[in-house]
Amino acid sequence: MEGPIYLWIAEDGLSMPLATDMVLHEGASEPDIERALCNGEELGRVVVRTARRFGAPLAIPHMDLRLEKALLLQGLRLAPGSAPAFHFKEAPTAAEVRAMITALAAPLPVALQAHVDAVRFVVGSAPDLVPCAMTIGPFSLMTTLLADPISAVYLASTGATADDEPAVALLDIALELSIRAVERSLRAQLDAGAKLAVLCEPAVNKVYLSPRQMKAGPKAFDRLVMANLKRYKAVLEEYGADLFLHDCGELTDTILSRLVELSPAILSLGSSELLWEAAKIVPPTTVLYGNLPSKQFYSDRATTEADVTQRAKELIEHMSDIGRPFILGTECDVLHVDGAETAIWAKLAVMSEIRRKPTGPHAD
Repeated sequence: MEGPIYLWIAEDGLSMPLATDMVLHEGASEPDIERALCNGEELGRVVVRTARRFGAPLAIPHMDLRLEKALLLQGLRLAPGSAPAFHFKEAPTAAEVRAMITALAAPLPVALQAHVDAVRFVVGSAPDLVPCAMTIGPFSLMTTLLADPISAVYLASTGATADDEPAVALLDIALELSIRAVERSLRAQLDAGAKLAVLCEPAVNKVYLSPRQMKAGPKAFDRLVMANLKRYKAVLEEYGADLFLHDCGELTDTILSRLVELSPAILSLGSSELLWEAAKIVPPTTVLYGNLPSKQFYSDRATTEADVTQRAKELIEHMSDIGRPFILGTECDVLHVDGAETAIWAKLAVMSEIRRKPTGPHAD
C-alpha cells in the first residue's frame, strides 16, 4: 500500500466510526445475526455496507476479539461455546500444548473462517475499498487465557522467570501460544487479500504495565509486548500490508512512545488519551484515529448528542491548531446494545455529520 493514502484520507476530513457491529444488528433477528457471523459472504456484505454507510474507504471487519482464542482452544476440545470463559489456572500439560499447536494447522473454526471469507468478499466485490484484516494482539490474547494475568505480568516485570514462578511459566506458555494463534489468523486474512490489518491490543495499558513496572522492568515490556508486535509487523511487511494499531486502554507516554516504534499507518487510541497531546509523541507519518467516547454512546446519562458534538469539535479544533490531520472516529468498536439502538445511532449520526475543513496540502 501507499503509506500517504491514509494521510490523504485524514486530510479530507473523514469521520469514520468503528460500527460494523451496529450495522450487523440493524433490523436483523438473532438467527440472521448468527448466520451472518458464520457466513463469509453475508459478513462481507455487512462490512461493505458499513463502509458505504459512513462514506469510509476502509472496509473494517467486525471486531470480534474472541476468534483467535477459540482457534487456539479448539485443540482442547472444550464444550461448544465455552472458550470465551475458559482460563488456565495452571500451566497446560505438554500433551495439551501439542494439541493446541496441532489444531492451529487444522481448518479454521467456522466463525474465523467466515471472518477470512469476508475479507475475500470485500476484495472481490468492492475494489474501491481497502480490505482490512482484524485480530486481537498477542499480549491481549494472553491475558484472556490466564485466570490472574495481572499478577503474572507483574512477576515477569520484576525479573522473575519461569523457573522462579509457576505464574510466569504459565504466562510464557500462554504468550507463545497466543503469538502462534494470532499469526495463523493474520496470515489467513492476508492470504484472502487484506491490505491493512487492525491489531487490537487493549491490554497494553497501565493497568497491566504501570509506570513503576515499566521503569523496573523495561526488558519485560520488550519481551511481552514489543518482540511479538515486531513479529506481527514483519508478517505485514512480507505481504506488503499496513498496520492499523488499536489500543483503547489508558496509556503512559512511555508505552505510547514504544508503540510508535512499530510505525503504524494508523494509530487508534481510547478516549482517555488527548490526541493533540499524543501528537507530540506520535510522528506525523502515523495518522491518529479517534477517539470519541463510544463506550458511553448507549446511555444519554453518560454521553449526550451535545456531548458528542462538543468532544468532536474540541478534537477538530485542537488538531487543527497544531496542523495535524486525523480521522475523527470512535475510541473502540460501537457495540449494539438491546434497547439503546436509537440513542447509539443518533450519536453516530451526529459524528458522521460533522465535517471539517481539510488542513493539509490537499486542502482547497
